[in-house]
Amino acid sequence: MSKQPGSPRFPLALRKNPTSWERQEPTWRGARPAVIDAALKRAQARPSGNWYVVGAVAEVPRQEPLGRTVAGRELVIWRDARGDLAAGPGACPHLGAPLKDSPVRCGTLVCHWHGLALGAQGQPGWRTLPVHDDGVLMWVRLDGVGEEQPLDRPVIPPRPDPARSVHAVYTGVGRCEPEDVVANRLDPWHGAWFHPYSFVDLQVTGSPPGDATDTDTDTDTDAFVVEVSFRLTSRLVVPVRAVFTAPEPRTVVMLITDGEGRDSVVETHATPLTPEGHHAPRTAVVEAVIATSERPGFALARHASFALRPLMRAVAGRLWRDDLAYAERRWTLRTRQNLRY
Repeated sequence: MSKQPGSPRFPLALRKNPTSWERQEPTWRGARPAVIDAALKRAQARPSGNWYVVGAVAEVPRQEPLGRTVAGRELVIWRDARGDLAAGPGACPHLGAPLKDSPVRCGTLVCHWHGLALGAQGQPGWRTLPVHDDGVLMWVRLDGVGEEQPLDRPVIPPRPDPARSVHAVYTGVGRCEPEDVVANRLDPWHGAWFHPYSFVDLQVTGSPPGDATDTDTDTDTDAFVVEVSFRLTSRLVVPVRAVFTAPEPRTVVMLITDGEGRDSVVETHATPLTPEGHHAPRTAVVEAVIATSERPGFALARHASFALRPLMRAVAGRLWRDDLAYAERRWTLRTRQNLRY
């Protein structure tokens, strides 16, 4: 899949002899549970610094707060007088009013029950939380939940230049735990079988070791390499090479390293909504698609990003309707009494 520098090739390819779904090469031999499980365990051993993705930055308006729940903790997020993100507990320290329903005045939350003003200085029993705006996603640090050594910033993978890219964020919720979402993304072998409407001719050409005791935490080597074609019609496809890595316990990144959209990334973040060990866990999948292209016409597409974003979210949503069912099934199997996954 070589590419001539400075000369972007035609992005589409014509499949001469399309293979029907049932006649494609089975991938179950390559998709060894030991390999997926070992990659998951190594991801879980990497530091997160107690940072959790809570949604897209664009979700927070200027004069209204946004309510979120992470690991059973009620949170409120708003913008201060400068327009920067701020976050804190979602219950008013006075009598517990839901601060997500309270207005923001001059960058300060004003409780709509009794008028208590809550700003960056906080109040007794109520303190703001570390929050990070990475330009696409917002993160909140919850040291009481993660119980790791805190980091000043979340672990954010390299991304395309914002001036040369378009991004969209999809959010879905499933009845499972974050590890089930991550395990799904660390199984690239299922793509062409489970999502035939989007992927064809998939081959996993590189995968990490299947040893759970392997201590290699370098995400550059602990990676899955995939040759795959995005399906446009039964015969017209876009072939690419993609690399899947897990830079921290709740994130999996797909980077396109060759083909159309080279350097584009898809970040999948799994955020627990319920406390650890909950009998009916719920996990939010927050997926950021950050697309770029070397083609001159992409600059025009960027100017039409308002129209592209709903389409990008719809594509992600279709895939995750299937993949959340996969993750939920995995949770059911591994937690069912007397059944070992």
